[in-house]
Amino acid sequence: MTPDDEPVARRAARRARGWGGVAAMGVACALTASLTLLPLTRGGDAAAPTGPFGPGPGAGTALQAKADTCENPEASLRPSTEDGPSVTAIKQRGKLIVGVDQSSYRWGFRDPETGTLEGFDIALARAIAKDLLGSEDAVVFRAVPTNQRIAALDGGTVDLVVRTMTINCKRIKQVAFSTAYFRAGQQVLAPKTSPITGHDASLKGRRICTAEGSTAHEALVERSFGAIIEDEGEGTPADRNLLTVPNQLDCLARLQMGEVDAIVTDNALAAGQAAQDPAVELKGEPFTEEYYGVAARLGNDDLVRRVNKVLEDYRKGRWQEAYGVWLEAGLGKAEPPEPLYK
Repeated sequence: MTPDDEPVARRAARRARGWGGVAAMGVACALTASLTLLPLTRGGDAAAPTGPFGPGPGAGTALQAKADTCENPEASLRPSTEDGPSVTAIKQRGKLIVGVDQSSYRWGFRDPETGTLEGFDIALARAIAKDLLGSEDAVVFRAVPTNQRIAALDGGTVDLVVRTMTINCKRIKQVAFSTAYFRAGQQVLAPKTSPITGHDASLKGRRICTAEGSTAHEALVERSFGAIIEDEGEGTPADRNLLTVPNQLDCLARLQMGEVDAIVTDNALAAGQAAQDPAVELKGEPFTEEYYGVAARLGNDDLVRRVNKVLEDYRKGRWQEAYGVWLEAGLGKAEPPEPLYK
């Protein structure tokens, strides 16, 4: 049996042991700080590139996404298997370079026993590599902080970003998204003993941590309920940035150290954090609806179309397999979002 043929469930069971707890999270944070934007797993280094769950809105329907009014930002280009310049360059290189997370349990995390990257986003990235290059191993993973995802694409550091990246009106002007492959929502994560009850008046006066450049931060700026979301205390710039961090997992470390009162992040990510730390829990209900997409550099339309073709097939079987392994325990039953096309 080759690595490509090994079922996701079996591979996950073999590799996922040993992850969890504060110590493992500390290791993940340290790795993120030290290995950001370096090749992280299979395939070694490579030349830099040249260049929703449940039925979604308009299942399989062709709708025009208007940039000026931002109608239907989840609408993407129709699938195609034709090789354009972006796909050709990747095939000539022989490696797909993907920006991922390596510290989000169940999404993209480094197994402490094997050192390999695993998770729902990692499984999808491998599926794209197999379609493009014939092998799930033909991929170089590069750790990208939350606030550097767009810069990594613009700078040509990666071909794609598969890192719980929400499609929204602002971002579709900065990157080219695939169709949605997951639906999530912003939610509050806090200690079980906290009086915080959700995204409501209980946040007033509480110090809330979010990731810089995240939709969670934008949502709190729009409606904070009196929460403290910017640290304006005395000290160095690093001290003043206590509540806004490069990576959302940094918020969990600060919550555990008592430096913040709660976190706001995607509920899908928060569920993974709650699984790591039994002292915290999700509070209230999700207060947004957001869709994750695979991001490419603007103009790389042939690559986006190819990813959309991969997603068409992925939704028919492997999506549910990967979801069952990595996410179902924390989020319950779900279905992949239906694609929406321009």
